[in-house]
Amino acid sequence: MLQRTSCVEAINIKIASFSSMVQVGDSCIINGLSKALAVQRETELFYGNEGNLSPYRVYTEPIPFLPINEPFSYTRHNPNPLIKVSKIDIIGMSSASLLHVGNSRHVSMEARILHIRQLLPKEEKAEQGQK
Repeated sequence: MLQRTSCVEAINIKIASFSSMVQVGDSCIINGLSKALAVQRETELFYGNEGNLSPYRVYTEPIPFLPINEPFSYTRHNPNPLIKVSKIDIIGMSSASLLHVGNSRHVSMEARILHIRQLLPKEEKAEQGQK
């Protein structure tokens, strides 16, 4: 792993939610996962079985990670092994996001969100508008 030291004087985070991580220090492996189902309806109607993720393919299909076969070369020169930051300000982190201060070897993050909007048919909208 890289041999560098990270120094942050201040970190200010207002909100970190839904599988978000704040990692201070070195890590070998970081895995983040978030699955969300958002149903938006025009009327207040609840069937009682909302929240079952299994019928939706978006949560089970594998994400294709294509191999990178392009040759590359680089030269690394770190005369000062210190990364110094005075302040980090974050308003909000959500859905498998990561703030990491330090060295990492492997990082894998995944967020799968299905947003469904259920709108009324035009006939029902017209009836509700008249009431």
